[in-house]
Amino acid sequence: MSKILSRRDLDFLLYEWLGVEALTARERFAEHSRETFDAFLDLSEQIAERDFAPHNRRNDIEEPTFDGVRVQVIPEVAAALKVFTESGLLAATLDVGHGGYQLPHVVARACFLWFQAANIGTSSYPMLTMANAGLLLAHGTEEQVATFVRPMLEGRFTGTMCLSEPQAGSSLSDTLTRAVPAGDGTYKVSGSKMWISGGDHELSETIVHLVLARVAGAPAGVKGLSLFVVPKHLVEPDGTVGERNGVTLAGLNHKMGYRGTTNAVLSFDEATGYLVGEQGRGLAYMFHMMNEARIGVGAGAVALGYTGYLHALAYSRERVQGRPVAGKDPAAPPVPIVQHPDVRRMLLASKAYVEGGLALVLYAAKLLDEPSPEHDLLLDVLTPIVKAWPSQWCRLADDHAVQIHGGYGYTREYPVEQFYRDNRLNSIHEGTDGIQALDLLGRKVTMRDGAGLALLLDRIRATARQAPDDLGGPVLAACDRLARTTATLWRDGNPTVALANATAYLDAAGHLVVAWMWLAQRNAAGDRAGAFYDGKRLAARYFITHELPRTGPLLDLLDSRDTLMADLDDRCLG
Repeated sequence: MSKILSRRDLDFLLYEWLGVEALTARERFAEHSRETFDAFLDLSEQIAERDFAPHNRRNDIEEPTFDGVRVQVIPEVAAALKVFTESGLLAATLDVGHGGYQLPHVVARACFLWFQAANIGTSSYPMLTMANAGLLLAHGTEEQVATFVRPMLEGRFTGTMCLSEPQAGSSLSDTLTRAVPAGDGTYKVSGSKMWISGGDHELSETIVHLVLARVAGAPAGVKGLSLFVVPKHLVEPDGTVGERNGVTLAGLNHKMGYRGTTNAVLSFDEATGYLVGEQGRGLAYMFHMMNEARIGVGAGAVALGYTGYLHALAYSRERVQGRPVAGKDPAAPPVPIVQHPDVRRMLLASKAYVEGGLALVLYAAKLLDEPSPEHDLLLDVLTPIVKAWPSQWCRLADDHAVQIHGGYGYTREYPVEQFYRDNRLNSIHEGTDGIQALDLLGRKVTMRDGAGLALLLDRIRATARQAPDDLGGPVLAACDRLARTTATLWRDGNPTVALANATAYLDAAGHLVVAWMWLAQRNAAGDRAGAFYDGKRLAARYFITHELPRTGPLLDLLDSRDTLMADLDDRCLG
């Protein structure tokens, strides 16, 4: 069995639960079948095992360096990206007219999870490039698509998103980067951008930066932001890469994880930029890429947690140590540590987190394949949960993996310590957990008079009613409780009171949503025999009886409308 991902679990989720074969009845996917879906999954597993996983450790130890002229990256990264591009996976979901295969998003997401689990550092480059290309296909001009998107899909160019600045961080309303019309339809972009993943390297002919900047005279705040394509090099009319644009690498950041992905401080000095869409709508356009990246980050957290769990499970069956608590004979042979109750506790919890998180990520992806106003609304509500819940709880699976390995888990002799470090970053990528909490409680559950939350709870209740009463009942009660708490928080419309404990709300809502995912899997497993289905039923019962009760104290805190965090005097902190 692979230690990267479980193909058996993916098949169950895709075919036995989500029924993705039915998507082939839609015109967009009519050329596909179970056979083509399996072929893409097989290819992804093969490339991930052969071309991505082997250099994951080297990517971490020999992280990118900057010699003052060029960024140096280990050669295996470029080789793996070349194979990935040639496989067709880079453009798999796109229209045939753009060189794609019109593969359903849910299948493509399952495919890409193999690469994220095998090597999160290398897989970040195509993840960002695909999201960049998707934004330009949705909002760019035909010329911008021809100039920048096609070379990205061919693997010649890579893409980034440039939002944060040194002085502003996540506070995009304080963006200082400016854009001045050059008089020829282009703009001169100047400023500094920070924490830019994939921001500089020699892995492609050039890098297509999507940059938020403020045109002179634009209003303050996010409504004054516009979006620009600012390539590292100018691109000639014939598609060849020309002279260097005014984009300079000021330095590389060296993080605790994702070390194989360059992370740059970029300086823009009157760099030529091309306006995307209309002035003042930059952040709205950027959210097209940001939302895709947020789901991608959640998927990456699941992938890292999943591979950590599989490594821990294999180790626990191989590592012999100690005897059962009832064993009295010191001469009796020691047993595999998987037989110890506390190890089983960590393994079962990890299984519940990573398989529940995987179901959530794939469910969200499938909503994209069946577009409707209802599904768009549901995805809006789910996105902050898809991003933040795995970033916290699938990281805990990696924490457990380190612990199960004992002292070895804290050394580089085993890969689980890297999985943990890599996964720790996902709580800050594409908006911190706190930002996702504010988005969920401050916007998503209140928009359209709460229609999104009502839709989500209706979906959860429908699944719970199909489950055994002892499992469905607690979930139905949690739905009612979350609805009441949301109304209590917003009863006087005071955002300071409502949002004082937004992270507690995100935790409670996230656990309820994942309980829903487990009920859905439990329902799909039914009474079928076999260890795999027994495992699904066991994990569902565990999550409902051991994890869902965590929401009670969180909702109690929220119901009290406590404002300690909003009111405290920071001088009391020392």
